[in-house]
Amino acid sequence: MSLHTGLVDIIDIEPLLTRLAESRDEYASASPYPHIVIDDALPPAVFGAAAAEFPVPHDASWIGYLHVNETKFANPRPATWGPTLQELAATLCTDEFVKTLSKLTGFEHLVADPTMDGGGLHQTLRGGHLNVHADFTTHHRHPELRRRVNVLLYLNEGWNPEWGGALELWDAGVRSCVRRVEPIANRLLIFTTSDEAYHGHPDALACPAGVARRSLALYYFTEEEHPVRRATRYRPRPGDGVKGAAIWADRQALALFDQMRVRLGVSGAAASRVLEQGFRLLRRSRPA
Repeated sequence: MSLHTGLVDIIDIEPLLTRLAESRDEYASASPYPHIVIDDALPPAVFGAAAAEFPVPHDASWIGYLHVNETKFANPRPATWGPTLQELAATLCTDEFVKTLSKLTGFEHLVADPTMDGGGLHQTLRGGHLNVHADFTTHHRHPELRRRVNVLLYLNEGWNPEWGGALELWDAGVRSCVRRVEPIANRLLIFTTSDEAYHGHPDALACPAGVARRSLALYYFTEEEHPVRRATRYRPRPGDGVKGAAIWADRQALALFDQMRVRLGVSGAAASRVLEQGFRLLRRSRPA
């Protein structure tokens, strides 16, 4: 499978498809829930072009998700991306890739989401974080679509592990972190989305100013008659102490805005702005 771009002659992911097709047992047996890490996922030239196109940290295309449980930015609009990133995302939504993903994960009839509901380009800046959570369960505009699989491609060149940012995979009770996945260049992480697939990078990033933790996130769904709708479920870690109360309160607010998005058609960007204002007020109210 090959796609032509203006900056790269050919995007060839046939080797990646072969690696994924051969990894079903490894995926199914992984702990704490099914997942796999694939290094050097893309040809070097393709990865280099995609990384070079990644929007700069303060580009106007970014939408801020800035509240108690996360401080990150997203761009879910491929039309604003460079040509390599656009065609890479399109490649990961093709029938060939989705069929291979179905074989890897065991979910039949997976559906790609070119609308990037919750996905797209993500970046987290110095001091940013993402608390431990299990993901929302259904598509916001297509409630018949149940979320099943996350595919994350890390676009960080020269990432230093001392900066933090490893994605932590936690057990079902959020009692212990079972695995940490460093967000290094050209690493692909695929994992099953479920009520017990807790993950995050909850500690503040220590990367230099102007450096961001960068990724491309795509989510895949199955069509069901009446899937159960649940918003992103954040959980405190053991030892979080009083911070757990803020995590819980923010989670309730997020659940409310999630319902508004589904029932009233409120955009994710609009909900994010309201949550950001609440986060700023909370920070101002804390004693110095």
